[in-house]
Amino acid sequence: MAKKAKGNRVQVILECTEQKGSGVPGMSRYITTKNRKNTTERLELKKYNPYLKRYTVHKEIK
Repeated sequence: MAKKAKGNRVQVILECTEQKGSGVPGMSRYITTKNRKNTTERLELKKYNPYLKRYTVHKEIK
């Protein structure tokens, strides 16, 4: 069994906020890391959405 890392850097999933109401199938998600100590609030980045073929806002999900 692997031990859980005790560092401040954690993996988070970013999900597109504009695609849910558009009716386009699929869901654009990205995996990235963030420092829990420096960034306590949820992450919000502009990333490319291949389903909508443009850059959209992606928010951190739980």
